[in-house]
Amino acid sequence: MKKDNNIKPRVLQGNCMAMRRTCYLIMVLLLSVPASRLLAQDLHFSQFFNSPLTTNPANTGFIPDADYRLGVHFRNQYSNIMSSPYKTFSAFGDAQLFRDKIENGWMGIGALILSDVAGSGSLRSTKVYGSVAYHQMLGNSSLLSAGFNLGWANKRIDPTNLKFPDQFDGKFFNNTLPTSVVLNNTNVSYFDMQAGLNYAYFPQENVYINAGYSIHHVNKPRETFFTDDAIDATIPMRHIGFINAILKVNPRVIINPNIYYTNQARASELVLGLNANYNLSEFGEKQLVVGLYYRNRDAAIPMIGFQINNVKFTFSYDATMSSLKNFNNYRGASEFNLIKNGFYPDNVDRQSLCPTF
Repeated sequence: MKKDNNIKPRVLQGNCMAMRRTCYLIMVLLLSVPASRLLAQDLHFSQFFNSPLTTNPANTGFIPDADYRLGVHFRNQYSNIMSSPYKTFSAFGDAQLFRDKIENGWMGIGALILSDVAGSGSLRSTKVYGSVAYHQMLGNSSLLSAGFNLGWANKRIDPTNLKFPDQFDGKFFNNTLPTSVVLNNTNVSYFDMQAGLNYAYFPQENVYINAGYSIHHVNKPRETFFTDDAIDATIPMRHIGFINAILKVNPRVIINPNIYYTNQARASELVLGLNANYNLSEFGEKQLVVGLYYRNRDAAIPMIGFQINNVKFTFSYDATMSSLKNFNNYRGASEFNLIKNGFYPDNVDRQSLCPTF
């Protein structure tokens, strides 16, 4: 049999091409992910409107159609291109207090747990917050709210699964090779604080308009796995603004347009769209929820869900529209959200501030 002297060059060429593709994919991922994901990343959800306490602490107890609510949220991102995708989970609860003791106002209290796992290095983030807000009616058709939260955050990493540039042996990354990168800490914790304002306007029973603004990391905590003081490890303050409306079009349809904008350091995000509730029963006990959102230069986000009495379930999918779509075939992230609203036993007939069926 004749020996093919070109086998080795072909193999090397194939390895080089694969390596170039891998490197290019990594570059696209880095360029496609917001800067906040790379440096002191703030966890975020495409269904921001279903994650009220992560959006604005002034939303604590800001429940137009109930006395309390409980919610869970799960996001799975890049599962088709990463062996260890980003997975984010949250659980929250908030309630209204002292409505019968404060004239034309009430207090809100809440709690929030966030957990995130990212990448092969098992970068894990856990955050626990408690929040307080005050809500005051301004006349009969508007409401002003202010709130803040305080919490503890922890981030940890498993360095045994990490690979660094100086561990590339010419063909593959070999994490048994020594590296010049030294992580002085693999577990860091800090205290964190957010503050926000909310305003709602409801001139008639079929129209409800809401706007809010919040600042995150007000205390400017420091987060780093290194001890080098020359590195600025201060988490940049994050600014979030939103405006939405709830409009009852007819006895069967209520629409909810939303605009959301956030900025942190040099990264910004703009999301806009709407969802609609379609009444499937006589008094709104069963509703179909559909929606469509667009994250600027990143993803289209269709959503579908159901509401039965005071329990709502929604599912959304991020269809990638950026250059990353060439690698993930438009498959970005999936999100599941479950929220239950409730009333206190002596308050089941309380009038809603927003349109209902």
